[in-house]
Amino acid sequence: MSINGSEQNGNIGLSAPEGGVPGGAQAEGKLSRLVIPPEALRALPGEFVQRHRIIPLAARDGTLTIATATPGDQRLMDDIRLLSGLEVEERLAPADQIVEKISECYQVTVEKMIENLDSASDAGVESKNLHDIEVMANEPTVVNLVNLIIATALRERASDIHLLPFENRLQLRYRIDGLLQENAPPPKPLHAALVSRIKIMADMNIAERFMPQDGHIQINHRGARVDIRVGTMPNIHGESLVMRLLVKDEKLQHPRELGLGAERATTLEHLVQKPHGLFLTTGPTGSGKTTTLYSILQGLNAPEKKVVTIEDPVEYELAGVSQIPVRPSRGFTFANGLRAILRQDPDIIMVGEIRDAETAEIAIRAALTGHQVFSTLHTNDAPSAVTRLIDMGIEPFLISSSLEGVLGQRLVRRICPNCRRPAEVSPAVRNKLETLGGKRLEGVFFEGAGCDQCRGGYRGRVGIFELLAITPTLRELILQKRSAAELRANAQKGMITMQQDAMRKATEGLTTLEEIVRVCASDAQE
Repeated sequence: MSINGSEQNGNIGLSAPEGGVPGGAQAEGKLSRLVIPPEALRALPGEFVQRHRIIPLAARDGTLTIATATPGDQRLMDDIRLLSGLEVEERLAPADQIVEKISECYQVTVEKMIENLDSASDAGVESKNLHDIEVMANEPTVVNLVNLIIATALRERASDIHLLPFENRLQLRYRIDGLLQENAPPPKPLHAALVSRIKIMADMNIAERFMPQDGHIQINHRGARVDIRVGTMPNIHGESLVMRLLVKDEKLQHPRELGLGAERATTLEHLVQKPHGLFLTTGPTGSGKTTTLYSILQGLNAPEKKVVTIEDPVEYELAGVSQIPVRPSRGFTFANGLRAILRQDPDIIMVGEIRDAETAEIAIRAALTGHQVFSTLHTNDAPSAVTRLIDMGIEPFLISSSLEGVLGQRLVRRICPNCRRPAEVSPAVRNKLETLGGKRLEGVFFEGAGCDQCRGGYRGRVGIFELLAITPTLRELILQKRSAAELRANAQKGMITMQQDAMRKATEGLTTLEEIVRVCASDAQE
């Protein structure tokens, strides 16, 4: 038996457990599409729904139908009958969908949940006893709060969650569009239980509180798989914790959709389609380097080619590509993994990052022996990739012979299209950009006014790029061990720099001048 309705009322069915036995059936459809009638929501208090992770679906003919991830709890059924005055029918649904629907229907936020927590009554939360902390970590209050923190981060498009303890308080921050934003923190007495709950989810050692640990959580959110990398670090007031959120099923852009422009996109396609050679993307952590390489690999992948990647970790799964995660704790590094890959008859190789001279040399020699090799480097701009490899101890003749191109990139926040408007340029910003660009600032520029869709004027990010194609002249300069400044001076004769690309995007209304100052001005000072 299932609840069915019009599209407005969800047009989905949630299966009843067979014979009332928990786990007897799977949910059909998604709660996210279901519009729940107000009379059903009024049948139970929001605090009760939140605590027990259930949600009413319908109230008709003296019966309240609820969605639950754990059917068969007769004591809970008795409480629901007592509160609602109705008989109860259960439907099976995934816990993450229930938590998200509760947040939507009852306006439950992390802030509201924290306000309702009576931390003083949470006996044993601050206990040093491991058993007490483990028990508390599995209490509904803590479980619900952790789930809601993660669900809120995903709803706000956060890439990271930061939980940091101080002497008398906790700090909870989300990294959204590259910048950390502070949220209402949980009470300090819940700190140990929250960290332990996340450790349990990540299969980490909850007894180890004085050494850094890494873990991994996999969840489903709105039908998409989400990988969460968890890292803990001890400090003087307890363990700090960072969770990196990776939505595995996000659609990758085609290289022509990255924002390079038609001419540079054509040049990029030419460089990456060469039968052999090394191509690098450069930029700081979180600048989208690996995502760009995934986009390139997706375009190159074909049945007649064997594509192999070695990554830390595998961030996106590409159909038809052999993807290998490194495991340094077991001695499986980029360097020895790359050696093993070369014995697997690959055509195209992607190395997640060149971190040391050994990996760099193996990658370059692979490029010189008939393979297409792609990787990333941490440098401020494209020309600096050459000097970075030389600083690693790679011979200039190897770089000159193997390197085909370098794509330098950054991410700037995108102006919300819903509230974009012309902007006045402040004297301070004008002076910085005119100094940076060496010419007078002209044109109409834009900003976001702030609206309910963006809450601050920005929504999402856009790439700014510089594409360095290795010409015969540049190869000669590399052989001569010329400086990055000399390489840049030669490259700029035909290259659009990141600063120039950023200014183009500002005049197109994609980003603000303040973002360009934030992202680009620091490079000019180095």
